[in-house]
Amino acid sequence: MQCFEKAGAFASLDRDAFKFQHKLLGHPALSLENLAQVLPALPKERVMYSMRKLHNGDDFESTFARRPAEQGIEATIEQIRTSDSYIMVSGPEVHPSFAPLHRELMADVESVMRAQGVGDHAVDPQLYLFIASPGSVTPFHIDRYSTFLMQFRGTKTVTVFPQWDERVVSLPHTEAYMAYANTRLPWSDERNAFGTPFEFSPGEALHIPFAAGHHVRNGDGDVSISMSIIFNTDESVRWRHALAFNHRARKLLGRVGMQPAPVAVHAWRDSIKSGAFSLASRLKRTAA
Repeated sequence: MQCFEKAGAFASLDRDAFKFQHKLLGHPALSLENLAQVLPALPKERVMYSMRKLHNGDDFESTFARRPAEQGIEATIEQIRTSDSYIMVSGPEVHPSFAPLHRELMADVESVMRAQGVGDHAVDPQLYLFIASPGSVTPFHIDRYSTFLMQFRGTKTVTVFPQWDERVVSLPHTEAYMAYANTRLPWSDERNAFGTPFEFSPGEALHIPFAAGHHVRNGDGDVSISMSIIFNTDESVRWRHALAFNHRARKLLGRVGMQPAPVAVHAWRDSIKSGAFSLASRLKRTAA
């Protein structure tokens, strides 16, 4: 593989979190100097940033829906070493300096998928770039996709929680999150007892399974630069659609004292729910 060191742990794809090594240290696209040129050149909607310290319990998604008015991205990059700033870039591969890197990472991801028998082609793959001040926090959240996260500068602790663990995120909250109905997840520090902290340094990569809760604290010594490639497999697409189906069905079933069966227990049941959700979504678009 071009970007990833081979790891036996790839067999745990979308089941458990695991660390491995990547081969991209020193890549010119990811230097702070190149990023200072690339980020202002990207479409504004792709560059999201916060100028305040974030905490677990904050709504991670809505935080970046509000762009700070008092300072532009250029000044935020310039002051990132000394300010409580967090920059998240969606799809930097639209810039020529990132396009080859995206292709190489995609080849490795699809190689892993084929080896694990979960498909030949990644669904909706995309890069996400994160630049954060020392000591900054990525609040607890779950994702609607699978993730390979790579560290390039600075250190961080990534705490990952077991997939589908209702002590951490209840099924109704997971379903609502997947359906974009509610993106703020309840949080209490007691939940940390169920997570596994991964100490993360340059050259290391981490797999975060689909829907596995996680939060991040960057080290105090330096600016953190990391990048993830996110993607779905055919299996995780079924899970995502089945969860959204459950969200819609939960209120109706609750009227008769029932609740939907959980996702990721029987593949046949997930397939039926996913198909029903996809059909309903197509009919809704057609009617509109």
